[in-house]
Amino acid sequence: MNIAVLGATGLIGKPVTEQLIAAGYTVTILARNPDKAKALFPKARIVRADLRNPESLRAGLQNQQAVYLNLSVRQAEKPGDFHTETDGMKILLDEARRAGVRRIGYMSSLVMRYQGMNGFDWWVFEVKHEAVRLLKQSGLPVTIFYPSTFMESFSMQTQGPVLPLAGQSDVRMWFVAGQDYGRQVARALQLPGDQNREYVVQGPEAHTYEAGAKLFVDQYAKRKLTLVKAPLGVLKFLGRFSRTVNYGAHIVEALNRYPESFEAEQTWTDLGPPTLTIGDYAQQAP
Repeated sequence: MNIAVLGATGLIGKPVTEQLIAAGYTVTILARNPDKAKALFPKARIVRADLRNPESLRAGLQNQQAVYLNLSVRQAEKPGDFHTETDGMKILLDEARRAGVRRIGYMSSLVMRYQGMNGFDWWVFEVKHEAVRLLKQSGLPVTIFYPSTFMESFSMQTQGPVLPLAGQSDVRMWFVAGQDYGRQVARALQLPGDQNREYVVQGPEAHTYEAGAKLFVDQYAKRKLTLVKAPLGVLKFLGRFSRTVNYGAHIVEALNRYPESFEAEQTWTDLGPPTLTIGDYAQQAP
């Protein structure tokens, strides 16, 4: 199968793209930075493309049976900015229909369900909900993935010898590794049929965020790490002066409070169970 990937160079896009290549897909990477994409994936076809530019997408989507989207709201974005998951999605869907694409795969979010719970209202989660609505109304067969918290978040948060934590995590989440998720994406897009599919993606073990972070720190192979905790209120206060910190405060609040339950039975049946634990990931993490 020929598949085009948008977001291949991101934290989770990279392991997904690696697994698509390993599964035998002919991968075309649509990237704003072709040099970066080529350095990561020297054997893949790279096309310079931007979701703001329909003509660039048109060239990259020719002869593609499927498209996988790994999009996100950047931490410094504002509500009125161009959002890849909604504004860009509309352009992409138009071009995908024109090119005859037969399936769209899209990484959404499980924790976005926290929108509206306990008075929580965040425009970023509304963008993500709107992206799902656009896909379901597109007329194209879509496969939507709703992953739990990725183990890669520990690597992303680590600053030198410190892994900072904010707030009190009272709920458990089923941490999943990007590599396991990538394998499930590769299998899902091979399934026949033209119906829409939705999969909750969860890992093999559940922990609170703090417990998961402690496991990661204890078993991280590259160097010694130390957990440093701060009250969520401090993060919220600093968020008044920084969009990036404000983003972090909102996502931490949602992760710490969303009452996640195990829902991945059908995903494991259809796509195979994940195998990597936090300890496994910590041993190979950069």
